[in-house]
Amino acid sequence: MKAVCGQSGEGIALTQISLDEADRRHPENTRFLQSPFWARFKQAQGWTPLFFRIISAPPPMTAHGDEQFAVLLRRVSRWSLAYIPLYPEIPPSDERAASGAGAFLTVLCAALRPFLPRGTLCVRFDLTPAFRTSAECASWKKALCETPGVRNGAPVQPPDTVVLDLAPSEESLLSRMKSKWRYNIRLAEKKGVTVRRGTADEIAVFYALYAVTARRDGITIHSRAYYQSLFERAAERGGVRKNPDVRLYLAEHGGDAFAAIVALFCPREGAYLYGAASNSKRNFMAAYLLQWQAIRDAKKYGCHCYDLYGVPPDDDACHPMHGLYRFKTGFGGAIIHRPGCVDVPLSLAYPLYRAAEALRAFWHKRIKKLRAR
Repeated sequence: MKAVCGQSGEGIALTQISLDEADRRHPENTRFLQSPFWARFKQAQGWTPLFFRIISAPPPMTAHGDEQFAVLLRRVSRWSLAYIPLYPEIPPSDERAASGAGAFLTVLCAALRPFLPRGTLCVRFDLTPAFRTSAECASWKKALCETPGVRNGAPVQPPDTVVLDLAPSEESLLSRMKSKWRYNIRLAEKKGVTVRRGTADEIAVFYALYAVTARRDGITIHSRAYYQSLFERAAERGGVRKNPDVRLYLAEHGGDAFAAIVALFCPREGAYLYGAASNSKRNFMAAYLLQWQAIRDAKKYGCHCYDLYGVPPDDDACHPMHGLYRFKTGFGGAIIHRPGCVDVPLSLAYPLYRAAEALRAFWHKRIKKLRAR
């Protein structure tokens, strides 16, 4: 693909680069959602990935010079949505600095606009700042959304999560867990539960368990081909280190695989992506042993941290996913709060699209879960 330059009136200059060039250029510490690997995976699911490099930017935006980043385009009827996952890297700050972040997003969108299809509804940014309290995070995002041209967007990645620092020894990692979590790991082993790494041919086993979990918890899942594609993309090009290592872990007892998780490892981070369990042997505590195995393997792989990937924002017993909050926070990681998504609208049809998104989210996150319970 021929590189093309575009420059906004505010002075950010971009070059569009090919996926292959992005592969050659991308640093080892790239977030996996910004990696060429993830772009190829999403391309197989109907998204169109575009990669750009910032040639120049005026102060104080100069710090972003020579960075590359991915934009994922999704067709929505006759419209398109441009999504930028976890970019740009914005450090946590107070409300006074949020307007500067908002200004950068709007200027970046102005530079991107000539490269985007006609009818693009908005550019949606999944933001990176990590706060220790949900109140700090909410205040910062409120200030950001007061920037002209910036609107609150529907979440794509979970904004609240638990992240374990993998620098300490395994003994230290265990000691940071709640005592009940250490007990449950030992209990699973005592009951004869074993954990092994599954093969790509065993995705069917995982998917059958995941379908049971979806019916039980009222969640929406993709087709089996979606998860199969994830493993196939990770295995491409002879297991090059630049490709993340996507692993399936199966918990077995008496030859029966009754729980499973999917985790992804890359030098910057390990991430728990999906978890599934049958309706039987729920008291065997396999989920604890599965996570402990993935945490240990992420550390051996060289990941800096392990992201348990998504919890409710607070310890609220009335939240429908409170059990998930209790489970993930018990492993001793830091609870962090990200602002989630903001949009920079590019079309007059944007408000209609957001209204449709809100209705869809209400159905999936409230009505379906209540029906499942």
